[in-house]
Amino acid sequence: MDKLAPIILFVYNRPWHTRQTIEALQKNELAKNSEIFIYSDAAKNDLVKKSVYEVRDYLETVNGFKKVTIVKREKNFGLANSIIDGVTKIVNEYEKIIVLEDDLVTSPYFLKFMNESLEMYKDNLEVASIHGYIYPIDNLPNTFFIKGADCWGWSTWKRAWRIFEPDGKKLLVELKDKKLEKEADFNNSSQYTQMLINQINGNNNSWAVRWYMSAFLKNMLTLYSGKSYVQNIGNDSSGTHCEYTNQYKVDLLTNYSLKKINVIEDKISRSKMEIFFNSLKLTFTQRLKQKIVGFFK
Repeated sequence: MDKLAPIILFVYNRPWHTRQTIEALQKNELAKNSEIFIYSDAAKNDLVKKSVYEVRDYLETVNGFKKVTIVKREKNFGLANSIIDGVTKIVNEYEKIIVLEDDLVTSPYFLKFMNESLEMYKDNLEVASIHGYIYPIDNLPNTFFIKGADCWGWSTWKRAWRIFEPDGKKLLVELKDKKLEKEADFNNSSQYTQMLINQINGNNNSWAVRWYMSAFLKNMLTLYSGKSYVQNIGNDSSGTHCEYTNQYKVDLLTNYSLKKINVIEDKISRSKMEIFFNSLKLTFTQRLKQKIVGFFK
């Protein structure tokens, strides 16, 4: 294998989540040979200063990697700007990158899956990224490709990140001109188009929907695993754009195998994802109940 991809981790004001994320990474067998860059965003206001500094104090104790570089933002970037800036800088320097946020707990095989997949598909220009998380869906193949890109524990190359379009308006115009809204929304089972519209209107600041649409509109694919290497522990209403829910909870992979497959979208797996997305559509009462439960937790 070529030199291992550097890890870039984005943290803010969640000490417990950050510790869980880093401790899980440290258990990866490739951690000791991997360089990690940790981007700590500055506090947005006085209410979160204490927790931001608590996270930064913990970061000073982090070891178990080949090299640890902590980037302490002097002003608040916000999650989207911090990720776009950090990913662009590091991937342009290292040619490839593994990206995590502070609420993603990984399997001990996560880094192995990422690095071996990056090596396996590095020369295939149709592949945009590798993704570590997969929804709780039964009977998926060991690995498969889906059109677009994703955001819960992923990796990419400099040559693929070049296609990232930060201007949501440009993406929406192209999407509508090509009449691809229904396909982008997984046959209307998801709301990626509305997320993009909300981003344009300033109702969210999602970098992820712009990454998804950038790859989707270039007909590029992302490699998924049939079982998850990542668990999101941030769906407890503590994070950006996250409400309380346990609908995304998965069991992490406890073994490892990887074989190269044909780079073509898996229509059967895509249809299973559509079924899952449809299952997430809740009534107002159900959503309210989840919010109440999340509040008391």
